[in-house]
Amino acid sequence: MKKPLLYITRKEHFNAAHKLYNPNWTIEQNDAVFGKCANANWHGHNFDLYVTVKGHPNPDTGFIIDLKQLKTLIHREVIEPLDHKNLNEDVPFLKGVLPSIENIATAIWERISSQLPNECKLHKILLYETEQNFVEYYGETEA
Repeated sequence: MKKPLLYITRKEHFNAAHKLYNPNWTIEQNDAVFGKCANANWHGHNFDLYVTVKGHPNPDTGFIIDLKQLKTLIHREVIEPLDHKNLNEDVPFLKGVLPSIENIATAIWERISSQLPNECKLHKILLYETEQNFVEYYGETEA
């Protein structure tokens, strides 16, 4: 009998401020590209994070991963460092990174993918910045 490959998702939430601003550009260039997001006084978002892992259910528990374990990992590696923080200034793992939603999602992937138990793999990071703006990341890179 084939073992089913299943996907399970944990939703979390955090609030954070950031500014989209390239220090190598003029104020005018930043305003033209980033608009209000380049505001010198920052701006904030209520982020919704969906972490999807894939794997085969354990025959003893029926779980791909114990969701309490996944919650603890996400809180330790993502929520605690990011919640109610200035993403440009307060988060060591984003130091020197323009904190666009795309770069935040990539950093979240890097923080948690290697810390999952061997029986499952990170499948997707889905990060909502607003109801209209979100990014999906599957860990894919190009050479």
